[in-house]
Amino acid sequence: MQKLKVANLYRSELIPVSGKLVERYNKCLLKLGFTETKLKKFSIDGVGWSPEVAEEKKDDNYLCNGPSNPHGIIISPLQNRKPVYSPYHSFDRDMMQLIFKSYSKKINDITRDSAIIIDFDQKIDTFYEPLDVLKYGTITINFHLMDNLYHQQQEQFQLIEKFKTGHNFIDETLQAQILESAKAYGDLRGRDLTLPNLKFETNSFYTKAFGGVYVLRDFIKPIVVFEDMVSYKEAIKDTHYDVLIYHISHPELIEKLRDHIIIECNLEAIVNTRKYERIKKYEFAQLLKDTQHPINDILSDSVLFKSYLNKLDVQSRKQVMSVELYLERLERSNAYKLEDMVDEQMYFALHQPHSSLDVKHQDLIWKLLINVAPKDVLFLYWYDKEQFYKNYDAWDESFRDWVIDEILSNI
Repeated sequence: MQKLKVANLYRSELIPVSGKLVERYNKCLLKLGFTETKLKKFSIDGVGWSPEVAEEKKDDNYLCNGPSNPHGIIISPLQNRKPVYSPYHSFDRDMMQLIFKSYSKKINDITRDSAIIIDFDQKIDTFYEPLDVLKYGTITINFHLMDNLYHQQQEQFQLIEKFKTGHNFIDETLQAQILESAKAYGDLRGRDLTLPNLKFETNSFYTKAFGGVYVLRDFIKPIVVFEDMVSYKEAIKDTHYDVLIYHISHPELIEKLRDHIIIECNLEAIVNTRKYERIKKYEFAQLLKDTQHPINDILSDSVLFKSYLNKLDVQSRKQVMSVELYLERLERSNAYKLEDMVDEQMYFALHQPHSSLDVKHQDLIWKLLINVAPKDVLFLYWYDKEQFYKNYDAWDESFRDWVIDEILSNI
């Protein structure tokens, strides 16, 4: 990952945590029922998730009390507008933006000497069946202050009122209680520590629950897409919900998404785009073996590209150039069928969200499409960084260079 880090493409916006902040973070973990981290230094993203702590605990979802109970931790106002690098839901960053938009000033004050625990409450104690994800509706965002700071403030108010009553000001025991509270928590009288819960409305979304599920609402008919085959097989047995259910590997999924005007593909238009070139070169790179030149050079130099393309067997050449061959022959005759000439996965990779979709749905559909056919390295980086990093580990060193150049040239 070193090359990605040098290029600022690997979790470059994480916030460093050390010293007192580690202590506060651990207090939050304990309050949530988790174990402390033994790390003295680590980093966090916008929702308080840490890649180092996740690695230590060997659990990317260590901030979740089960699939239906995700949490967040705010220990710094710097978390405002920061990415969420391992979101449990596709709307996690939207919820964090709502939180900071609503309580930015209060968060600045509270995190001077405390921390905020976030409870994302879907009113679902636990999941039992895969289609329980359809119960997602309004999420209530609840807040809890470290050390129950709000309750400590109320106690200070009560002690001070008692101090003002009658001759209590000479009560040494009462004086000691007030001083003890002030030493432990500071003077809380002038601080606004109230964080009323917030409501967040969900529509279409992705969740990591049950191995990964897309829930597409607001269309002709609800569609649920599973990434995990076991969860999919369990879901299709459920006759309680009137929804369309697919596994992400099903070819008929793409056809249904087109029928419901969720995605579209105009080959004649897209063949002249940089997206098509990236996908074609990705496809080409997967077929190259024992090359005399670095893959980066082959993909970047048109002469080398043609040279190595012609070294492939005929079937492989047709696979790489299938779209252009199909369009060329289509000009001569309508007898040619797309499914007979164009590689299916390559065709799927060239789809895009339908132009009529709301912006709120487009990112989700891009994420779905890039997981159906992960052939556009730029869009994989944009819409599923976790999967991008996993794929990156398996790529040829020179191919990684090409990928980095492609991403940097589009930033």
